[in-house]
Amino acid sequence: MRPADLAREHGISTQAVRNYERDGFLPPAARTPSGYRVYTEMHAAALRAFLALVPAYGHATAGGIMHAVHDDDLGRALTLVDRGHELLLRDRETLNTVRKAIGHLTTGPAPEPAATGWSIGELAHRLGVTAATVRAWERAGILVPSRNRATGYRVYQGADIRDAELAHLLRRGGHPLEHIATVVEQVRTAGGTESLAEALETWQDRLTARGLAMLEAAGRLSAYLGSRT
Repeated sequence: MRPADLAREHGISTQAVRNYERDGFLPPAARTPSGYRVYTEMHAAALRAFLALVPAYGHATAGGIMHAVHDDDLGRALTLVDRGHELLLRDRETLNTVRKAIGHLTTGPAPEPAATGWSIGELAHRLGVTAATVRAWERAGILVPSRNRATGYRVYQGADIRDAELAHLLRRGGHPLEHIATVVEQVRTAGGTESLAEALETWQDRLTARGLAMLEAAGRLSAYLGSRT
């Protein structure tokens, strides 16, 4: 098989096929006396496996899996696969956590800070926690309050209160501060709980697509491993 034969199946350039071989994603090809590459069905299976691994695990991890296979280190290859599944599971758990948390927030009474905002003491009182706890959330990146220019005191507005209530719910659920910071950042990026609720479906679709890509990649990788025996 020529580079063009492999490229045609996937709608990529022959240079891309050569680059994948150069980068170690395909096993080295034999050469004709005149120097032309000669690929086999094993190379075609390797290319199918690599291109299926990319949407499932990302380009870097896909390359790492192929390198491990070509180094005859199946354990390392499978470890990379396992880590990808672990990450997907963690993302699913985060998605479910956000869904539950914003459900509590959107069904509860909305915070109504004064025009000048709330002090740290007022926020702590509302949540039933100490001011030290609120400051710990700030150090973890969960809260980013503004400061009163005259006094330097923290000022918590509506979005800050929402983030604090979300953090409080998640903390009561036993989630670590690092995890909570990630979830709250998702809320901020989406523009609030209402916008985030709409974005959750897109997030779910992405996770589903990644999971299906992993299934496809597993079949392609298995076929390639079989072609090497």
